[in-house]
Amino acid sequence: MTECTQINIRDLHLPCIIGHYAPGTTVPNTHILDLSLTITPELLRIEADDMALVFDYDPLLIQLNQIAAAPHYATQEYLLTQIVMACAIYPQILAVDAQLRKGPVQGGSIGVRMVLAEDDLAAMRARLS
Repeated sequence: MTECTQINIRDLHLPCIIGHYAPGTTVPNTHILDLSLTITPELLRIEADDMALVFDYDPLLIQLNQIAAAPHYATQEYLLTQIVMACAIYPQILAVDAQLRKGPVQGGSIGVRMVLAEDDLAAMRARLS
């Protein structure tokens, strides 16, 4: 069995405005991000309790909030693409499973998901270079 090491970020509320809505419709005001970041095993299975040995996700969280704070996004798809591209900057991240959802929408939520395996993320990095 292949080892899978992940950092999971769940229910991260993003400060963003997404979509265009007709007058009188309910405008979703909650935008929630879930991320599973597959990282190199050496950054999770560590020998000592030392921050220098792990992946520091705080700079990524700051970057995600900056991306989300743009004045307006027309689509969830574009925002999610920007989020995944931000993850691709970090070579320690080997794969990404990202889901963005907005609500309330008829009592529930509507979302988009993007899953990039190691090869997909490497191709994205090559395009960003």
